[in-house]
Amino acid sequence: MLALGIDPGTAICGYGVVEMKGSTLKPVFYGSILTGKDWCPEERLLKIHQDVSDIISHFKPDFMSVEKLYFNRNVNTAIPVAQARGVVLLAAAEKKLPVLEFTPMQIKKSVTGTGAAEKNQIIFMVQRLLGIREKIEPDDTADALAAAICGLNQARVLQLQATGGARIGEILEKQRNPLSKR
Repeated sequence: MLALGIDPGTAICGYGVVEMKGSTLKPVFYGSILTGKDWCPEERLLKIHQDVSDIISHFKPDFMSVEKLYFNRNVNTAIPVAQARGVVLLAAAEKKLPVLEFTPMQIKKSVTGTGAAEKNQIIFMVQRLLGIREKIEPDDTADALAAAICGLNQARVLQLQATGGARIGEILEKQRNPLSKR
């Protein structure tokens, strides 16, 4: 099973493609989409959309795992992040890629065992779980890999619960749209 994890942002949008075979996790491709401070918003969003679309087309993941927005006090940050998240979801929809969404707390708990984990704990556990020796930078990349791991853990549970050997895409589609006949 192959997952694409995304940590949305307009300046830095982390991504990570992770494969799960049995209980073994393997990093396939990861990094961050960077946009310049001097770029206008539509250029930043276009770059994110194009790069995420290219990653989906190239790796053909089974699903995307993306961090849900949480509202903090800084509206100036929340709105651009919501816009980046929107173009990421659009890229998934265009490729008919199922999407799993998780809160930051759910992702932290899935990777570290606690929803109150600090950034350094998340980075440490992502490196351990994926066998990555070098420090993952920027943090957004580690967050995206953590989202992919969280999604794979959840997808595995859903797959184990399903009957008839359904593929994860079918399971996720039925969860999202109970009227779906796929």
